[in-house]
Amino acid sequence: MAEVLVLVERSDGVVRKATLELLTLARRLGDPAALVCGPADDAVMKALGEYGAGKVYVVDDPAIHEFLVAPKAEALVDVVRRTSPATVLVTAGREGTEVAARTAVRLDSGIITNAVEVAPGDGGPLVTQSVLSGGWITQSQVVRGTPIVTVLPNAVVPEALPVEPVVEHIEVQISDAARKSRIVQRTPKTGTGRPDLADASVVVSGGRGMGSAEAFGLLEQLADAMGGAVAASRAATDLGWYAHDFQIGQTGKTVAPQLYLASGISGAIQHRAGMQGSRTIVAINKDPKAPIFGITDFGVVGDAHAVLPALIDEVRRRKG
Repeated sequence: MAEVLVLVERSDGVVRKATLELLTLARRLGDPAALVCGPADDAVMKALGEYGAGKVYVVDDPAIHEFLVAPKAEALVDVVRRTSPATVLVTAGREGTEVAARTAVRLDSGIITNAVEVAPGDGGPLVTQSVLSGGWITQSQVVRGTPIVTVLPNAVVPEALPVEPVVEHIEVQISDAARKSRIVQRTPKTGTGRPDLADASVVVSGGRGMGSAEAFGLLEQLADAMGGAVAASRAATDLGWYAHDFQIGQTGKTVAPQLYLASGISGAIQHRAGMQGSRTIVAINKDPKAPIFGITDFGVVGDAHAVLPALIDEVRRRKG
């Protein structure tokens, strides 16, 4: 079978869970291969091999770290031209989507973004998306060039399939045009101890119905009990109750966790656009006619300030 190339993403030097999900998806389509941009130590190779990457291409050019996304896109273009993969899979996100778009333009290939499922199909991968603010589910295929697909994190549960990867180091000529925007400073985010919002399999989100910034402490307690991340609606972030970095929706982040719990969120279409791809949706709201109940798998009509403490106690009890 032809190779399916996965662009590796890392956080603090560790391979992201989203990349392991892409390797799992790649096995459905062909032989998984991975592209590492930057230095790759034994821990990175072990993680990639554990999830089925039979071939690992390494482009360790300093320009990839010194400049913005253009050098990484050029590296991906170069590797695709050398190896002719059947498909390229990239994690959907701000950087991943830009790299994928630049790559598609340079290769004159079709691109499909924010996929929630990728399956084999006649003539290429069959890609499922949630579109038009979550109002429709579509299935599409790329009909020109090498298919470039960005996939939302949590689209699949990563499954190990250990192999011994063959490593190939590739020299890439980074153009002057790609060196226009230099990174002059990096400031690490303050850690919360919770998983990154994009990678979290459980997301606990609050809206205006929470009533105050202090009430978000209940959401944090529940998220910590369930090993999840905390998020917010635009209404809550605009009120200053939670940071805008954690906003879910059309003007915020798009997530697709295994479980999305919305508390005090009415369910405006702009919010649904950012979370409707979630596998299981649970809502808590005092209004039985709230639009959010139209898309939930389970709904609780009640006051979040009464429901959440009981839920936290029950989760903790069951965990022992």
